[in-house]
Amino acid sequence: MKKLWDEYIAYLKDNPKGYWFKRKLYGWGWTPARPAGWVTIGVYLLSIFGLVIYAENTGCAEEDPTNFFLAIAGATILLLIISWRTGEPPKWQWGRKERKD
Repeated sequence: MKKLWDEYIAYLKDNPKGYWFKRKLYGWGWTPARPAGWVTIGVYLLSIFGLVIYAENTGCAEEDPTNFFLAIAGATILLLIISWRTGEPPKWQWGRKERKD
């Protein structure tokens, strides 16, 4: 497990272009690689949490769940746009490729 963790940390530190989000080491998508990426994820999670608390307190999700789900979808789409613009181009990968020196 430690070897995998060390490999992942080395992968995230290898970021000469300063991407906020790097490609996931395994699979498709992004992972935060810079403090700005982590702040973006934090703001996203706080906004989702805030929407849930607001819906719980006002009862708007029970009356008209469409607006609640549209707000969640909007926050998620905004996160994806930010990730796409500030992140490494996504592609499927399964670990780091060994360099042949």
